[in-house]
Amino acid sequence: MKRHLTTLTEKYFPSLTTLQRNQFSLLPEVYREWNNKINVVSRKDIDNFEVNHLLHSLAVARFIRFAPGTSVIDVGTGGGLPGIPLAIFFPDVKFTLVDSIAKKIRVASAVATEAGLNNVTTVTARAESLSGQYDFIIGRAVTETAQFIRLTRHLASRKSFNEKKNGYILLKGGDLEKELRPFLKSVEIAEISKWFEEPWFGTKKVVYMPFSGIPLGSCSRSTS
Repeated sequence: MKRHLTTLTEKYFPSLTTLQRNQFSLLPEVYREWNNKINVVSRKDIDNFEVNHLLHSLAVARFIRFAPGTSVIDVGTGGGLPGIPLAIFFPDVKFTLVDSIAKKIRVASAVATEAGLNNVTTVTARAESLSGQYDFIIGRAVTETAQFIRLTRHLASRKSFNEKKNGYILLKGGDLEKELRPFLKSVEIAEISKWFEEPWFGTKKVVYMPFSGIPLGSCSRSTS
């Protein structure tokens, strides 16, 4: 069956290859099929998959263009978001998708296989039990920032070769002033609405913090 790339993705990313177009085109259908078996996307959001999940994930690609060979770990990936859309966009980047819930990783693995992605590894584990070193640690709709950093900072690689220093890239929404106060000297916040005009993105942000700029005391348990 021939699939057609959804209009908004084509609008915002007109330079996609034919392979990428085909891979992105199958995601809404595949996620809908899996969501009928395992609820990894809210029922109301599945009907708005392109905006609420696909484009939201791809906001990271507007913020930074990962260099080939970069290693990225998506902690709390759920069914593979934002990791799978980003793995399609960056085929020369290595993505590790992690979640502690096995049935969610089952979905992420199946979607990655369906999309023919050979740059994706999926792992069922808690963040604090993981090993390895990664250039960027990403997360979407994850726990409060200080706690997330406390659980994952042992995974940080300090050897940078990208346009931005190695660090955290988080997709967040709402009022973040209190949550990000401990990191004000190093945090960079980008409004997603400057890239995508849909009203849903009005309060959505990309939050970036280089590993080297995170003060040691900012993630103590007293801040959570």
